[in-house]
Amino acid sequence: MVVFLYSDIVHAIPWGISVIENMNSADSETATGEPATKGVATAEESQAEVPAEIPTTDDLRPTNGTLRQTVSLIGTVFREVLQVVVPAILLALAIHIFLAQATVVYGQSMQPNLQPSERLVIEKLSYYFGAPQRNDIVVLDRPQVAELLIKRVVGLPGESVEIRRGTVLIDGQSIEQSFVQLPDGSTYGPITLGADDYFVMGDNRNNSNDSRAFGPVHRGEIMGKAWLRYWPLNRFTILK
Repeated sequence: MVVFLYSDIVHAIPWGISVIENMNSADSETATGEPATKGVATAEESQAEVPAEIPTTDDLRPTNGTLRQTVSLIGTVFREVLQVVVPAILLALAIHIFLAQATVVYGQSMQPNLQPSERLVIEKLSYYFGAPQRNDIVVLDRPQVAELLIKRVVGLPGESVEIRRGTVLIDGQSIEQSFVQLPDGSTYGPITLGADDYFVMGDNRNNSNDSRAFGPVHRGEIMGKAWLRYWPLNRFTILK
């Protein structure tokens, strides 16, 4: 009896295991609708699990196409600079050297007609075709002086200049100087000007460092004629 039961149990175990595996397989098919595959990943799953490759130094280097674009851009900018910026700078330099330039009034020697810190435009072109004239307001570039000087032409080349108690005499005759509102009682000369010499004075005769102190000025020291006062705006004037 015992032997029979033991034999039945031994024969029943494989059958039970087979039944359980069949049930698990059926449950898997019922849940997913597809036969279950255990222990083997699909091709898609295998690809999804592969980590992305880390870019190398070679991958980060610019390609030939990017390098060509960069060089082309630099070349375009360089051409623009040559075509626009450089000519503009050369034109500004040419105007500054040969035609006109801006300057600032320093000191009180030209009061009341010109005030300190006023800004002027110096016109140079007319003196290429003609000489300075009496009563021109001129800008001087003297080698012994650091800043530019602004004075008025009083005596012309070849003339005799004399000052008697503040009255200016040219070739022995007094000249009209209505623009002088601050006269003085100084005495100077007489002297005869050279072929290229000019006698200049400030309108503020009491407070001016001019030809009475440093003598006549040479034609080459006259940079140009004060033509326009553009600052301050409320004193905007074409100078005479």
